[in-house]
This record gives sequence, structure tokens and C-alpha cells, in this order.
Amino acid sequence: MSIEKNTRQLEDGIVRDFSTRMSYGSYLQLPVLLSAQQPVSDPEHHDELLFIIQHQTTELWLKLVLHELRSAAAWLRSDDLGAALKAVARVKHIQKTLTEQWSVLATLTPTEYSQFRGFLGNSSGFQSAQYRAVEFALGNKNAKMLPVFDAEPESRAMLEELLHAPSIYDEFLAYLHRQGFEVPASVLERDVTQAHEFAPELVPLFKHIYENAQDNWGAYEACEELVDLEDNFQLWRFRHLRTVQRTIGMKTGTGGSSGVAFLQKALELTFFPELFAVRTEIGR
Repeated sequence: MSIEKNTRQLEDGIVRDFSTRMSYGSYLQLPVLLSAQQPVSDPEHHDELLFIIQHQTTELWLKLVLHELRSAAAWLRSDDLGAALKAVARVKHIQKTLTEQWSVLATLTPTEYSQFRGFLGNSSGFQSAQYRAVEFALGNKNAKMLPVFDAEPESRAMLEELLHAPSIYDEFLAYLHRQGFEVPASVLERDVTQAHEFAPELVPLFKHIYENAQDNWGAYEACEELVDLEDNFQLWRFRHLRTVQRTIGMKTGTGGSSGVAFLQKALELTFFPELFAVRTEIGR
């Protein structure tokens, strides 16, 4: 077979001159993006590039998750439930990508990681401001995390803003109240700088919504979307834990945490506890 027959011919209309036009690379800032992978191991270890790209792409996805969650909260405030659920649906797809991404990092064996782990110093995913911001936006707020970012004023400011803003769950409950549902005042007037705690007085409201789904379809659908959101987040946490255990066993984390044991505790955290508690009540 000749090379000519196995070569696709470029169509005449394809633009080739980008001396005065915006190109794919310039639009995406690829020279900046692709030069941001700077291994610190010396001599440079082959697998450190994987480690860097894994975490950089996670941060890019988290940036989009935050963008969508902020928008969803704003749409809920303006009573546009459809737009809010569209944003949540996109977040769910991102979550699936983030969870599956752990399988790539899991190809890093304990031996390979140990050969450059010491060069990371105290840098750790625990210090991801965007991950904390996502947790805050979903309702798992913790003001004790703020000092971790004292050396990053922009990150601390972002977290402080989200700490004092209603979570997406707060916004959803306020939306239900405006739609005529009986949301307890204790919930509507809670201190939004605190992590949401289980409120048993909310369970009858959700029981009513679930048992009368046809009459409350929007609220019913939104409840299930939020449940999906939490399920996906917990799956991500679990895959994170298992990947860490597979790679470093029970060693302490580079950031000083107990490692796997610390990650295990995160699985006990919940965003929307009443949406799970109501399942025990439905049909009783």
C-alpha cells in the first residue's frame, strides 16, 4: 500500500494560516497549560508526571463543579428549578469522571510512588482549596479549615465567602418554602456557617413529597438528584481511600494526617441526611 493511498487529503477549505487568527492552542492556552507539569524529583522519576496530571485534571474538574454548583444555587434563589437541576446533572457526570480517574492513579505501584514521594514534602490533597469549596457548597462546612489557606489569600477568601453563603441544600429548602411546602423555621433560620446537621423535623416534609410524587414532581425529582449527588461524592471518597490504601498502605499522609484512617472518617460525613432517613419512613 502506498503512503499516498493511506493518507487523508486535507480539504481546501481547512484553515492553515494562524498568523493572524486565534488557533485551538491559543484559545485553550495550551503553552501555559502543558508547561505546568514540573516534576520535583531528582533525578526525575518517570511516574511523577502521572501523579501531577492526575491531580491537575482533578482541580480543573473541581473548578467546573464549583461553577455549576454556584450557578445551581443562584437559579434556586430565583426559583428556576429546571436550570438548577440541569447544572446538578452536569455535576453528576463530572463526578463519574473523577471517580473513574482514580483507576489511572491506581496503576502507580507502592514501589514506584515511594521513589518520589519524599520529594513532595508536606504537599497533600488535604490542602485542595477547591475540594474544600465543593464540600462547603454542599453543606459540609468547617471554619477550622480556613487557617490552612492563610498563605493563599485568594483561596481563603473563596472559602470564607462559601462559609457564609447558604449551601445548595439551604437554597433548595428555601425554594421549597417559597413554593408553599412546610419547611420548619428552625431549618430556614439556621446558622449557615455551620455544617448541616440531621434535622428530624424535615423528614415528614420529604415523606409527603415522596408519597405524593405526582403532585410534587419537581420537588420529588430534585430530591433524587441531590441523593445522586451525595452517592457520587461518597463513591469518589471511597475510591480515593482505596487508591491511597493500595499505594501507601497505612502510612501517614504527606500532609500529616493519619492517611487511610483519616479518609475513612470522611465516609461518615453526609450532606443531605434527611433525604436518606426518609427512606425508612416511606410506606410505613
